Amino acid sequence: TAIAEQIGAAFAQPPHVIIVFAAPTHDHRLILQALRDATPDALIVGASSAGEFTREAAGEGLVTALALRDDESKFTAQTGVGLKADPAAAARQIAAGFAGRSHHSFAYRSALVLTDALAGYADALTDALTLETAGEYQFFGGGAGDNATFERTTVFCGTQVLSDAAVALEILSNKPLGIGVSHGWQPASEPFRVTEADGLRLISLNGLPAVEAFEEHAVATGQHIDRAGPIPFFLQNIVGIDTGRGFRLRVPLAVNPDGSVDCAAEVPAGSIVRIMKSSDASAAQAAERATDAAIAAIGSRQPKAALFFDCVATRLRCGDRFQAEVDAVASRIGDAAMAGCNTHGQIARAEGQFEGFHNCTAVVCVFPD
Repeated sequence: TAIAEQIGAAFAQPPHVIIVFAAPTHDHRLILQALRDATPDALIVGASSAGEFTREAAGEGLVTALALRDDESKFTAQTGVGLKADPAAAARQIAAGFAGRSHHSFAYRSALVLTDALAGYADALTDALTLETAGEYQFFGGGAGDNATFERTTVFCGTQVLSDAAVALEILSNKPLGIGVSHGWQPASEPFRVTEADGLRLISLNGLPAVEAFEEHAVATGQHIDRAGPIPFFLQNIVGIDTGRGFRLRVPLAVNPDGSVDCAAEVPAGSIVRIMKSSDASAAQAAERATDAAIAAIGSRQPKAALFFDCVATRLRCGDRFQAEVDAVASRIGDAAMAGCNTHGQIARAEGQFEGFHNCTAVVCVFPD
């Protein structure tokens, strides 16, 4: 109710869209119904989250929202279900409802994509959406969170709270949306070939159980990894997939009895990976670079609003120092409104940007005036 009242006070006319992020401790259906009652004509999309922020507040256990009204743009909200069984089919469901496939009067086509992270296959969903839309759309967003408990993550559309699904907010405009992507991680190990992988399970590197590469790296760098409780080590030592143009990041989560390692997203068999390192300063610098790239993409226009996504693993690693990332984005967008959340993975596919599904990566979308 408080969010609905704040939105009502901020707008002379009702918003066209409300994008909401809510911690898993809240009653999501109650929140969505309150927003629907207050703004019956607005499209409502969003997701459960793992840390929430605006330029005024940041923390855990919050509800944040960004409301938009733009008479020059067209918005639609679409859902795709059955993500785990068939991500390509979920992408077809979403793309089939996109107005931009038949409505050609807008120069720019974009979509905010939020997905049930625990269903997996966000990378496959993003690839399939690109194919279904013939590469004419840019995508940004992330995987719904639950404060890294990995028990239940959900997305929102209207008053619906959905699992094993993705939601997309289509944005058609004659003004460009700026999307920026960056991370502050650098290679810290020799390269390894992924000799076996199965979904989220990284089975072997260079023909040996995957955990052995991490254990050797721990010895070489004076660190310690506990197979029974590896998260403190993994938050500082993640996997970077070498794409030839940079590194796409994956967060290891757990070590299995056979020495395989469960990751937050797929690591393809046959790929070349390295163990990566970072620092609090480099994470804030990544948020700055992502914001600068997003602002550059809107040309001479000024930022009117921004969405910011970063990984729950980054928040857990940085702790209170994560505020420096939020401040870095806010300082660059002037007086523009800003909201966002920590996600279980980030989505970005845009012209001139590092594309796909990421972990530990800052993704910023800037809406122009």
